[in-house]
Amino acid sequence: MTEHYVIIGNGVAGNEAACHLRQRDPESRITIITAGRLLFYSRYELPRLFHEDCDWRDFLVNPVEYYVENRINVRRNSFVTHVDAQRKSINLAHKESISYSQLLVASGGATNLPAELSDFAPLLNRFNLYTAACQVRDILPKKGKVVMLGGDVLGLDLARNLINEGYQVILVATEQTFWPHRVDPDERKLLLGALTDMGVEVIENAKIETIQEGAPGMSARHILFDDGCEIFADVVMPFFGLLPAADFMMGSGVDFERGLLVGTNLRTTDPSIWAAGDVCQIWSPEENQYRFYYGWQNVKKMGEIAARNMTGDDIHWETATDHKMYIDENRQIVSPYWEHD
Repeated sequence: MTEHYVIIGNGVAGNEAACHLRQRDPESRITIITAGRLLFYSRYELPRLFHEDCDWRDFLVNPVEYYVENRINVRRNSFVTHVDAQRKSINLAHKESISYSQLLVASGGATNLPAELSDFAPLLNRFNLYTAACQVRDILPKKGKVVMLGGDVLGLDLARNLINEGYQVILVATEQTFWPHRVDPDERKLLLGALTDMGVEVIENAKIETIQEGAPGMSARHILFDDGCEIFADVVMPFFGLLPAADFMMGSGVDFERGLLVGTNLRTTDPSIWAAGDVCQIWSPEENQYRFYYGWQNVKKMGEIAARNMTGDDIHWETATDHKMYIDENRQIVSPYWEHD
């Protein structure tokens, strides 16, 4: 019987898995299900929008013909509402049900927004999708002012690109600054100093009281802090890391903590369901706990491991890209999470 591999998620892990599944099982059916409207593109490249004349086609990792030639069916604009592990099927929002032989959950992570900022969500601009990035580009005036809240590695990557293009960047630092890097207090001080040297204005130990629309003729956003200080900006952007995007797995019977729990072979507690990427926590025998691993190279490797094990191998997650953020000899911040191919 022909295998039907279904992959939920159209990012690095899901597409790397699809590539290896096709190589290892040429006769199989492969279906990628994604809520997005575009084919797989590199979100790490989105800052290019600020210094290049490009559109969505320039961000595609694979040309459209790749999916046709490899018989990979991509179901776009499709929202998974539930996974029925007993029946080996998934339900979509438009009431369709799709059966699978084996399922890979590679749905990634959603933008994390702290609860105390949720009331201001309509006034915040995200940068997690191509359409969101284009919106920021279109509304931000030349040499305009951006306030970044949190400052995870994706936000800091955008910050350095904006600074290079002449924009003003103010970072409201929080405990999520440099996420997912783990930095001690001395390292944090040095890294924040390097950001200042880069041209980023850093604000520490500040609590936001409110975020408002600016008055007519003024900057679009007004931020007021609890100590009475205020900032006017053109755009306010949250960068507080990611939360696993897997609400549809609730009730599936698969063990779940903050993310899907998998062994070092990336199999969940259900023998036909696997997980890879930002959505899963991998068991670490050395630390005796489940851990998240982030970054293009780590997530790409997970996609390969999952695919190989789904097709009969028995390989395990062993190493990860070095998680160390550091300052090089030119006083520039370097993160392995910014490196990808």
